[in-house]
Amino acid sequence: MTFLSRIIRFLFWLLVVSWSVWLLRRVFGWMLQNDASATPQRSDATVEAENPGTARRLVRDPVCGMHVDETLAIPLQEGSELLHFCSLACRDAYAGTAKKSAANG
Repeated sequence: MTFLSRIIRFLFWLLVVSWSVWLLRRVFGWMLQNDASATPQRSDATVEAENPGTARRLVRDPVCGMHVDETLAIPLQEGSELLHFCSLACRDAYAGTAKKSAANG
């Protein structure tokens, strides 16, 4: 076989594989889209993800410093201040240090 025919055969199979992958992605995307539209309950995070034009407010976790979407953050009311945390571990760590500092005076 000549070198040129090997290149042509390689390009042919590359084209066949790429079309197959494209077709599979379309089929699975269509199936997932139909499955998602069939479920009646949708979370607020899903609705916001579909509407990228809506503004999100990011809040900073006082323990680790991570910025979190306010709707996904874990709130803690301390006095008149509302604090937001990225996880339950950070909230518990903050509550533990607050108890220690209150005990020390």
